[in-house]
Amino acid sequence: MYLSTEVKKEIFKKHGGSEKNTGATESQIALFTHRIGHLSAHLATHKKDFGTQRSLLNLVGKRRSLLDYLKRHELEKYRALIKTLDLRK
Repeated sequence: MYLSTEVKKEIFKKHGGSEKNTGATESQIALFTHRIGHLSAHLATHKKDFGTQRSLLNLVGKRRSLLDYLKRHELEKYRALIKTLDLRK
């Protein structure tokens, strides 16, 4: 599987502060970004995989709503996360 437990723990440790802080907004956004990158690479080769395309759009929407939440409540963390994940905004 592309997203092993070790990879998840590393993402949560880097963006959430600890491995067990899986509910932090920053760590969830980082996890969604990792999954979006994986699905985008898959869709580059499998253009007619519409189920994956729908899943990708759902993930992008979830990430967008979490980014909006973070922007409203903690603007400095939002700016740091955008820079760290190299997201356009």
